[in-house]
Amino acid sequence: MRALDVEVVEAARRWYAEGHDLWWCTVLSTFGSAPREPGALLVARADGRHVGSLSGGCVEEDFLERLAAGDFRAPAQVIAYGDGADALHGSRVSLPCEGRLEVLIEHWPAGDASVADELEAYAEALQGGQLLERRVALDDGESHWQVAAAMGPGAVRDEQAVRLHVGPAARLLVAGLSPVSQFCVQFGLALGFEVTVCDPRPEAWEGIELGDAQGHRELPSEFLRREGAHRMTAVVAVTHDPRLDDLTMLEAVRGDAFYIGVMGSRRTSEKRAERLRRSGGIDEASLARIHMPIGLDLGSKTPAEIALATVSDIVRVMRGK
Repeated sequence: MRALDVEVVEAARRWYAEGHDLWWCTVLSTFGSAPREPGALLVARADGRHVGSLSGGCVEEDFLERLAAGDFRAPAQVIAYGDGADALHGSRVSLPCEGRLEVLIEHWPAGDASVADELEAYAEALQGGQLLERRVALDDGESHWQVAAAMGPGAVRDEQAVRLHVGPAARLLVAGLSPVSQFCVQFGLALGFEVTVCDPRPEAWEGIELGDAQGHRELPSEFLRREGAHRMTAVVAVTHDPRLDDLTMLEAVRGDAFYIGVMGSRRTSEKRAERLRRSGGIDEASLARIHMPIGLDLGSKTPAEIALATVSDIVRVMRGK
């Protein structure tokens, strides 16, 4: 998903340099069974060429037909597709399962120097380490960028403006290989995270297949010390090996990860907290950032259920719930 966002930005930069008007489209909200999540991007030219996706087909077709007919000349406007939207917006599109989505459409004229600035800001946000907020005024299309104050919904709209969260792909760092961690990897990849697994134990890697996840045969704490953890990073330690897990927690709280968690019972977690205070010198504010026991209380028993509870909790925090 993030790779597609980068493709959208790069296509827009090429087309702007060639002198084309651009229509920059962002999914704002979805209700029911809508195909793309808030923040999904599409850029189009007047001749119908486009990169990106809003729905996987049906919405794009309607949008491009209306664009060819001369619609969407306002600097910024919001249109709706799906259940209950037709009468208000002229859309002929019905989404699966009575779904509905709203799309912000911005018209960026050729030769407008501010367009180059917007695209540069998008490129830096997608490749950087911070979660940014872009505010777009609906009356004149003026935009303003700032560091996002907190995690939360990817798009929020009121009568005057739209506020969009833009940042690097969400990253999941799994500390240590175990049956639970392998399910965490699968769930993380399915949800669109960039997944990295670190484990220094040679025997732990025997027979392991990570799919599109990256594997590093080193201590997770060493990886964190070298690579850091930006604000879209979740760090989970799920090995039951206190040497590996504790070192990971000590390093993780030095970074900006939005989620840090470690597996263990309440009694194990209390003992770990005391070790981290005594041996690691972690203060109470840093300890409070660590989810231990990890995950939502689902009554989980099996490795898959524990991983589900873990990744569900990560999504909860990422969505600001």
